[in-house]
Amino acid sequence: MGRKHMSHSRRGQIRLTAILIAFLSLFTFVAAPSAATPTRKVRILFADFSERMGLFFVAKDQRFFDEQGLDADLIQVNTGPVAVAAMAANEAEFYTVSATASALGAIASGLDLVWVAGMINKLDGYFYVNPKIQKPDDLKGKTLGVQSIGGGIWMFAMMALDHWGLVPERDKIQMRVIGDQSVLAQAMAQNLIDGSVWGYAYNSALQKTGARLLVDLTTLNIPYQGTGLVARRGFIANSPDVVERTLRAFVKAKGFVQDKNNQAVVVRSTQKWLRMSPNTNADELFDRMRLLYDRRVAPTREGMQNALRVLSKADARYSKMKAEDLVDDRIVRKIEGQ
Repeated sequence: MGRKHMSHSRRGQIRLTAILIAFLSLFTFVAAPSAATPTRKVRILFADFSERMGLFFVAKDQRFFDEQGLDADLIQVNTGPVAVAAMAANEAEFYTVSATASALGAIASGLDLVWVAGMINKLDGYFYVNPKIQKPDDLKGKTLGVQSIGGGIWMFAMMALDHWGLVPERDKIQMRVIGDQSVLAQAMAQNLIDGSVWGYAYNSALQKTGARLLVDLTTLNIPYQGTGLVARRGFIANSPDVVERTLRAFVKAKGFVQDKNNQAVVVRSTQKWLRMSPNTNADELFDRMRLLYDRRVAPTREGMQNALRVLSKADARYSKMKAEDLVDDRIVRKIEGQ
């Protein structure tokens, strides 16, 4: 993923990714026509299919992008590496991602991605385990399921293990690649894994299978750059107005989510996009989203540094990276300072 030279296989991968993104665009969710006429199209990739994306869904459904003259497509991809390859090929303007090994690894390899916003600036998620596991120390010798090595679920699990003083290699904790959260839930029910991290939408299903909630990671107050928005430095330099308009839409969405009067609308958008049961506890889901999203949109350098610290234990190249080089908050500070 170097800046000057690229192998034939890499070019082939990016071409395939471009085709994939174009195909996925056909299935992008489309909001009702807006009275405003968007002047600029932007594509926002995401691989996380959980309530963490609720802010994005609300911004789309409430036409906050349209108000900024943007025709925004939210495009779901299967994994972070696919999204990273698409960003490298300039097939999308933005990618919503946490400080994961896949994203940070791409930057370490030369891709000029940088965080322009931070929607969730702490570790979150529900760490469910086999009911026989009563405390974190019981995870020794067990198998945790992840979507991909280096992806969000893997990173959340690694951050939690680090918080508890557990080391996978030393404590023989195996990370097994299973699939997305729905596949992980099935694997948990079939005792193929001993635990993993899920979003709110899987609470009820996991409890019905007898899984035990080891901890709500939000309560641990672990600094972390969770769901944020990255873009290429070149794009930021050439289109700062587009970045600013996109961030303004998110700032408005955050204020909207924090208003209790908007609960029904926020819950409805989240349920629709995540295909959740209409019987979902609306109060619980809304309170969860308000807890995840405070009113700030600036990325967290402390959370970024914490992620680098944990990753550097497995790969020395992360110890050479600096949090300040991974963040460009000039535009968001301008907006929030107004």
